[in-house]
Formats: sequence, structure tokens, C-alpha cells
Amino acid sequence: MTGQHQTLALLLFSVFVGVTLGITTWVSRNRRGSAEEFYAGGRLFSPMENGFAIAGDYMSAASFLGVTGLIALFGYDGLLYVVGFLVAWLVVLFLVAELVRNCGRFTLADVVAARMRERPVRIAAGTSSVTVSVLYLVAQMVGAGSLVALLLGGTSDAARAWTVIGVGALMVIYVSLGGMRATTWIQIVKAVLLLGGTIALTVLVLMRFHGDLNRLLLTAAERSGHGAAFLAPGLKYGGDWTARFDFISLGLALVLGTAGLPHILSRFYTVPTARAARRSVVWAVGLIGGFYLMTIVLGFGAAAILGPDAVRGSNAAGNTAVPLLALDLGGGAGSTGGTVLFAIVAAVAFATILAVVAGITLASSASVAHDLYASLRRRGGKPRSEVAVARIAAVGVGAVAIALGLLARDLNVAFLVGLAFAVAASANLPVLLYSLFWRGFTTRGAVWAVYGGLVPAVVLVVLSPVVSGSPDSLFPGLDLQYFPLQNPGLVSIPLGFLAGWLGTVTSAEVPDEAKHAETEVRSLTGAGAA
Repeated sequence: MTGQHQTLALLLFSVFVGVTLGITTWVSRNRRGSAEEFYAGGRLFSPMENGFAIAGDYMSAASFLGVTGLIALFGYDGLLYVVGFLVAWLVVLFLVAELVRNCGRFTLADVVAARMRERPVRIAAGTSSVTVSVLYLVAQMVGAGSLVALLLGGTSDAARAWTVIGVGALMVIYVSLGGMRATTWIQIVKAVLLLGGTIALTVLVLMRFHGDLNRLLLTAAERSGHGAAFLAPGLKYGGDWTARFDFISLGLALVLGTAGLPHILSRFYTVPTARAARRSVVWAVGLIGGFYLMTIVLGFGAAAILGPDAVRGSNAAGNTAVPLLALDLGGGAGSTGGTVLFAIVAAVAFATILAVVAGITLASSASVAHDLYASLRRRGGKPRSEVAVARIAAVGVGAVAIALGLLARDLNVAFLVGLAFAVAASANLPVLLYSLFWRGFTTRGAVWAVYGGLVPAVVLVVLSPVVSGSPDSLFPGLDLQYFPLQNPGLVSIPLGFLAGWLGTVTSAEVPDEAKHAETEVRSLTGAGAA
């Protein structure tokens, strides 16, 4: 990239960072410092505001950079991510949003602990939430590294490392100073910027082909080198039975995972009522749906205008397809229009990463403080403020995410998010649904459901081609590959549900009918909700 690209993109990015740090500072001076304020923003956001914030939280680097790159490289098979990410919201809307808002206060563990023994349930759910959050954070860090490598005109490991460290430091500042209120406003600003940038790029792609979608698709297929196969299933997931099972596994993880993501569940606590939570999801579905339809146009546009070879040449995983497309649409390298459009898209992508990592870090630090610390601290000692522990936890989670982000820098960000979704669907979704809908569910069942999904999911990822055994693995020199699928969802999700059922039917604990009745009334009516 030329010096103009670098200077303008860094200037726009600096403006966004300055504005968001200003919001964070202002919020930190105008808050009461209570746990409700830090974790839930005082529950003062309207459904529209929260809907934009949910959309900002959900439309991550995986969506903007990773999905578009996968469509540009693999055509039809890349669409699985679009379908999975979007259909998942139907599960959230109809099964989770209102009930979670009524049953909990700040975290997933609140919902489960309402009718179980608190300590074991909170430890299990807190551990799972932190694991999912760290995996999701890694994807955002990889996206940041890919973007800055392109921006600075090289793939310097040092440049990527310092970018990941810088993003990590900013997210810790956002969370520790501003809490949920600052994080929410950052996500709203980011959602508006991202939607605006995506609309502009989509219009420019369609103008390049005079509004003819058929011509766009045919040109993409022709330039892909695969012909008609680019527009049909099987290019990435149809080679053999292993690839087909991977396709099913990924689909299950994407559709079921959203309802178990800690940073999405925590957003339902920022509105005053369950009805507002449902209306928030309706707003979010509309915004997210429009965005994902546009990413399809951008993905095939990148294939048609740039060609998969150019996309792969810049970044093997396709993570830089959108900035390269913006550069071409604006007039090409060296042109003023190309420089400006590239800089805007790069700045929006940075904003996307910062906003999402802030939301995830807040959710994970809340799980550490509200669930793990509150359950594990020694009785009789002087207790630390939960909010203070959450701020310390934000630093720890940020450090772990930075380290793993540096390790996984060559993987596609959408693929990495698929792993986080698989763990969420395996460990969090079974215990959540059983707690809400199964009258006979017990504490042992809850703990087994979490660990019965979490442990197999993590172990299968470690034993999969993602970690070792192939040239694209994290450790290509090792061979610990015993599990053939890249995504563990097909095995680990049923195991999570099975473990929850098995733990319950083998438990000597008698289910508390009164607590279940109380939880059921509260979840359906909101009576007694925080």
C-alpha cells in the first residue's frame, strides 16, 4: 500500500479511537459504579438502541472480512456461513431472548442457578463462558493482524504482533473504564459505520455490473477457475465424506451456537423488560439480515472483480478481500478514490474489531467476577468488589486472547468463529434449554451438560486438522490428528445434550418442583425479574 493509503486509513482509525475513548471517558465520569451499571448499563437502553448494539456485537470481523473472503474463494460453499449466522437468530428470537431476560441478571449462569445449587453450576457455566469468549476473541485478533499487515504493505510478524497487542490494550481500556454503557454506544456507532460502508460498497459492485446480478455471478464463476462448480455446492465441503460431515457439523454449530454466546446473552439484560428484549432481537434480525445479504454481493464481487488468486495472494485465508475490493472500486491503487475508499473500509473494519472485542471481553470478565470469583473465593476473607475483579479479569482475558491471536494468525477468521460457535452450542445451549424447559432437570445434569459438551469440543479441536497434521494447521510440524473433522459440532453438540440427560437421570437429587414453578412463571411473565 502507498503512503497515502497508510496515512489516511490510520488517520480515520485514529478519529474513531479518539471518539470512542471520549465516549468511554464521559461514561466513566457519569456512572454510579454499581454492578448493574457495569454489567448491564443500568438497563436503560431502548429496544432500537439495543438492537443496533446487538447487530454491532454480532457483525464481527468474521462477518465483514472472513465470510466475504470465503465466498470469494469458494463461492457457494462460503454461503453456509451467511445462512447459519442468520438462521441462528430464529432460535434466539423464539426460544431464548425473553426467557433469558426474565430469569437472569447478568450472565448465563444466573438463568441456570435460579433453580439449582449455585456453586457447582456457576463454576461450570463461568468456565464455559470464558472459554467461548476467548475463542471468539482470537478470531477478532487474527482479523486485526491481517488488516494491518495489508495496510502497512507487508506481512511483517512484528507489525501484526503490535497490532494485536494494541487492539487488546484498547479493549481492556473500554471495558475497565466504561463497562456496558460505553461498550454499547461503541457498538451502536460501529454498527452505523459498518452498515453505511457495506451499503456503499454493495452499490458500487452492482453499478460495476449495471445492476445485473446474473452477470456478476457468471463473471465470478468464470474468473474463479472452477466454472459452474463455483456456483454449486461442494467446492470446499464436497470432496469426500469427511468434507460433507464437516459441512453438516459447521451448519449445526452456526445455527445453534448464537443462542449460547455469552456476549449475545448479556445484551438482553441491558433493556428494562422482556418485551423490550424481544423487540431488540427483531431490530437486530432486520439489520443483520440486510448486512448478510450485502456480504453475498461483496463476496461474489471480489471473485468477479479481483479474482480468487489476487485475494489469496494478499492473504491465504481471504481475510483481506473487502479492503482490496474497496481499493479497486474506488479507482485502483494510486488513485484518490481508491485511497479514500480503502482507508474508509480499513477504518470501519478496525472499528468492527474494536467494538466486538469490547463486548466479548465485558461478557467474559463478568463471568469471571460474577460467577467464578463469587463462587470460589474463600469465605471469611475480605471480599473484593465484583466490579474491581471484573476489571482485573478484563486484563487477564485480553492477555490470553492476544497470545492465541498471534498463534492463529494464518487461519480464516470466519472459520475460527465457527469453532467458538461449536463450543457455545455444545456447552451452553444444552444447559440453557434444559434449565428453561425440563421440569426434572437437576444440578448434576446441569454440570454434566456443560462439561459434557465443553470438554469433548475442546479435545476434538485439539485432535483435529486445525491444530496439527496438515500444512495449514497451527502446528504443521506436529501430528496429533485423530479426529478428521475441522469443526467438532456434529459430535460435541449431541454429547452435551446426552450428558445433561444422563447426569439428571442418574442423580439422587429430587428436582425442586417449587423452584421450577417459580422459574417457569418468572420466565414467561417477567414477575420478579431484575
